[in-house]
Amino acid sequence: MSWRSESIWIEFITGSRKTSNFCWAFILFLGSLGFLLVGTSSYLGRNLISLFPSQQIIFFPQGIVMSFYGIAGLFISCYLWCTILWNVGSGYDLFDRKEGIVRIFRWGFPGKSRRIFLRFLMKDIQSIRIEVKEGVYARRVLYMEIRGQGDIPLIRTDENLTRREIEQKAAELAYFLRVPIEVF
Repeated sequence: MSWRSESIWIEFITGSRKTSNFCWAFILFLGSLGFLLVGTSSYLGRNLISLFPSQQIIFFPQGIVMSFYGIAGLFISCYLWCTILWNVGSGYDLFDRKEGIVRIFRWGFPGKSRRIFLRFLMKDIQSIRIEVKEGVYARRVLYMEIRGQGDIPLIRTDENLTRREIEQKAAELAYFLRVPIEVF
């Protein structure tokens, strides 16, 4: 999603609050809870899950292993829910031709660096760079090359844009910023 005028371009970046992350966190939570309940059932000798008789699982070693997998899955699920809650990775890119400034803002994990805020002068932008790697794990990333700072990614690395979409986005941004495009 983006907003544009003659002198300002704002590109909103989606963070961790995506449907796929909600689904994975929920599935992982349910699966790990099931493992933990089966492991606990084998220890107690009672059926905590009516679909699965606990007498078939011996506590040592199967019940311990299932409990361990359940606890590990709950920790990973908790991590995913926290990234969704904090919306890690979301933010915006603001390009202001009137002031000659580029502002890049992202939300990180809580702590000292929760707010990631970068500010550059437009005259320091050397180019817009497209990196395309085709194959089994295709990767298409849009970068902004800053003099003396290196390359700054402008889109999420897991954002699956087609080659045509990323080229069009790069062309529009390069035209707006009045800089060349480099393709790697």
